[in-house]
Amino acid sequence: MIKFKYVILYVEDVEQSMNFYKNTFDTEIKFITPEKDYGELLTGETSLSFASISLASSNLKRGFLSSKTEAKPFGIELGFVTDDVERLIEKAIKNGAELYEDIAVKPWGQKTAYIKDLDHYLVEICTEIQ
Repeated sequence: MIKFKYVILYVEDVEQSMNFYKNTFDTEIKFITPEKDYGELLTGETSLSFASISLASSNLKRGFLSSKTEAKPFGIELGFVTDDVERLIEKAIKNGAELYEDIAVKPWGQKTAYIKDLDHYLVEICTEIQ
């Protein structure tokens, strides 16, 4: 059996990044190491996890691109579904996110908007596809 279990974001400050997602998207912290270099949020069956840049560097000897090295976000996104996109966008910005693409309604009726989180990762906030 194969199961998609987690996504790990490499960040400067694990605790700060986790608190942004906890406070913005009403998630709970499942685990954080005493060193605060790795942590996981409860987000359903698949965890949203965070590793410090230094921990990630120790695991990946060949290196990686940091989310902060690019003027534009990576070509990936995290997606959060809500009934109230406007309220959640406002809450995210209040918690330190940057609006990247304002709210738009897709031809199929879905409302979407995009923010960059504290570490410049792209996050889609949208309604459920009907």
